[in-house]
Amino acid sequence: MKLLTIIGARPQFIKAAALSRTILSYFKEEIREYILHTGQHYDPNMSDIFFEELNIPKPHFHFNFNNTTTKEAHNQLVGEIRKVIQQLKPDMVLVYGDTNSTLAGAEAAHLEQVPLAHVEAGLRSYNDQMPEEYNRVQTDQWSQLLFAPTETAISNLTQEGIVTEGYDQNSQFPRLVVQCGDIMYDNSLYFAELSESRKEILKELRVKDHQYVLATIHRNFNTDSMERLSSIFEALIEISNQIPVVLPLHPRTLKSIVNEFDEEMLDKMEDATNLIIAEPLSFLEMTYLEQHAKMIITDSGGVQKEAYFFEKPSIILRPETEWVEIVQAGAALLVDADTKRIKQAYQKFSEHPPQKFPPIFGEGNCAHLILETMLQYLENE
Repeated sequence: MKLLTIIGARPQFIKAAALSRTILSYFKEEIREYILHTGQHYDPNMSDIFFEELNIPKPHFHFNFNNTTTKEAHNQLVGEIRKVIQQLKPDMVLVYGDTNSTLAGAEAAHLEQVPLAHVEAGLRSYNDQMPEEYNRVQTDQWSQLLFAPTETAISNLTQEGIVTEGYDQNSQFPRLVVQCGDIMYDNSLYFAELSESRKEILKELRVKDHQYVLATIHRNFNTDSMERLSSIFEALIEISNQIPVVLPLHPRTLKSIVNEFDEEMLDKMEDATNLIIAEPLSFLEMTYLEQHAKMIITDSGGVQKEAYFFEKPSIILRPETEWVEIVQAGAALLVDADTKRIKQAYQKFSEHPPQKFPPIFGEGNCAHLILETMLQYLENE
């Protein structure tokens, strides 16, 4: 099988690494993978060291579409991906998650009538203000193999009429919906061990094992709103009076703070000696910090899930989440950008941390299951 994997952001490379590793270990004879990087997110951390450190294959095709928000740019990207599909003639196209690159890859496969596989199918936040929500829904509509991580994701697809053996009216290929677990759980098991080589990060940040809170803020609805960002920082500053708070800052967030915060807020931040603002960290450093934190505060879908994998309570700086299972399990609280609710959530988890983390994301064999399913699908086609 010739497989074309389309990715455009750093987290997608990390997800794809689990599949690439499994191909090389177990399916080398059956599957040849080609990786296309759209260049959607320019990330200085994605140097040669990034690929070597995480044992990730470098892309075979590399575009520079770092702005795909306009219709014109999207259509241009779809056109370039179509050219690669025409040249390569893959048996299947694979996309991950919900980025603009996901949508462009899905549309290109759909137009070229090549079977499309979507990893992380069926996720829904039901927040139509998030561009990711449109990307998820439309990609699922175009997909033939839908790899859903959880029962909730399967249920979401069923409600939309996307079920196994159903046909997309515009495609000649049958649909197959599979609950496969979460591919990032595969990665977390693998990278948890590798990250032990980064334990010096605790000394560098001057924090002690399980005696700090890890926070991340990067969603544009938080970083682009001074009201929301100020409310979050008010809470983090107050929590830092009780326990150190480590905050690796995304460049977008740092820019917002420098440009928009008033003198009073900047003075508060300067006085909060236990609010430790760090440079952006490597993936393995972040993985180590997640494992050794007392608690995690985040607006990231990936980080809230990793908190669950490492059995850490998480406070989610959003009004909703596509990973509803971790909230239902009592391991996470949705607090939006409300100062009072963030502080209350911290107190609740400090006094009554969650005791159970049921295995809702599978057994850590997601990549193997995906690849076996792909081969079987093409065999039966």
